[in-house]
Amino acid sequence: MLLATLLFGTSGLTHAQSDKTDKTVTKVESKKEDDAVKLPPLPADKTITQSARINGRSISYKATVGTIAVRDDSGKEIGQVVYTAYVVPGRDPSRPVTFAFNGGPGAASVYLNMGAVGPKRVQFGAQGDSPSDAPLARDNPNSWLDFTDLVFIDPIGTGFSRSLVDADATKKAFYANDPDIRYLSKVVYDWLVKEERLRSPKYVMGESYGGYRAPRIAYELQSQIGVGVNGLIMVSPYLDPASGDDATALSPLPWMIDLPSMAAANLERQGKLTPAAMAEVEAYTRGDFARDLLRGRSDPEATGRIVGRVTQLTGLDPALVQKLGGRVDSRTYLREVHRAEGTIGSVYDSNVTAFDPFPWSAQQQSNDPILDALIAPTTSAMVDFVTREVGWKTDARYNALSYKVNEAWDRGKPADTPVTDLRKAIANDPKMKVMIVHGWDDLSCPFFASRLIVDQMPAFGAAERVQLRVYPGGHMFYSRNDSGASFKADALRLYGAG
Repeated sequence: MLLATLLFGTSGLTHAQSDKTDKTVTKVESKKEDDAVKLPPLPADKTITQSARINGRSISYKATVGTIAVRDDSGKEIGQVVYTAYVVPGRDPSRPVTFAFNGGPGAASVYLNMGAVGPKRVQFGAQGDSPSDAPLARDNPNSWLDFTDLVFIDPIGTGFSRSLVDADATKKAFYANDPDIRYLSKVVYDWLVKEERLRSPKYVMGESYGGYRAPRIAYELQSQIGVGVNGLIMVSPYLDPASGDDATALSPLPWMIDLPSMAAANLERQGKLTPAAMAEVEAYTRGDFARDLLRGRSDPEATGRIVGRVTQLTGLDPALVQKLGGRVDSRTYLREVHRAEGTIGSVYDSNVTAFDPFPWSAQQQSNDPILDALIAPTTSAMVDFVTREVGWKTDARYNALSYKVNEAWDRGKPADTPVTDLRKAIANDPKMKVMIVHGWDDLSCPFFASRLIVDQMPAFGAAERVQLRVYPGGHMFYSRNDSGASFKADALRLYGAG
């Protein structure tokens, strides 16, 4: 209305002009009202008391399903973020709180919640798990609730979180790298204020694209919002988009990053996967393999050396490796390494397989075995918890993984922004600690990329400030009990609780 007044001041206008102007203003205001998406209200925050047996003892906690409003610069509510918080009562200011994000983009936080560190766990992501398995949530012995409160945040378009503006405005406000960091950082701040936890030690955890988010959120909190972060945990992180692009005509990095994870899966199938065996693989990858890749045609024997060693490391058919010149892409590997069994491997853990519904097709025509299999148990378990156990009643759809969000996402130009922000955040705070964790078999976010990134970082005063840990398993290595236990043991040391 102010804009209309400035542009169309009525002094000197005829009655007809003034009437036309009023209609124009009415249309503009009507258009603004139409831009707001009218949805049934979400329920009020709801809290219940539960208990779980963790680390050999029963822990009582408050489980809350709540909502935090997202507002634009004018104060208008444009979105609602739904979170799940587990808090052990006591109001001890020294008790940490950890904020957890999954990735996608388009994934809800249910995977870290009910798969990794929450007080209850539903089984998914391992060989033999099935979409029709009963989604029963049981006490999680590897939960972190015995040493930190936990807040699982679902970005807009995931879980029950939702935008209140039209599609174009939603994409601009929520579905792009930089706006995503800004509003999620504000959500963390708003929760801390709402729950009076600004004095608590604060940690940020992110998995996959959440691993892209975590260091950027930490730096945004630290440098823009005014909240210090004590530590970061990046789970199978997507840290450097530029290193994994398709520019394979020159750079050896994509081939180097994938090979160790292929070798790890082959060693695991033989029962020979050990840190010592992987140390040899890594030494070859950054040594003779990289040198022979760079030599190319200038050394006629280089390709022969690569083919022989890659065949040995991957377990693939020598003729296939020869045809590819020893440069095996992950999609070909996943299709061919299990072809004799008529199955196809998952990019998240190549030793988790499903039957290939189109084995004679030139290209894969099915979705990822793990990705398809985990939607049912995670969705059913989370909706059952929220609506039946907590009593937060809604008929809205729950999106454990939204392909719509992923397709709409504006990724911008690939860059090492998360690594840059990670370096800045660590440099600014000499007490901040970082732990990056991976599964050996993961080809979606291979551990070797993080190895190379960490090795290029300054020491920041002490090498242990940035730790890299790798466990048996894949992207969701925590679905294996032993790896989940090792992950927790390492986290205890990071938090100073072990």
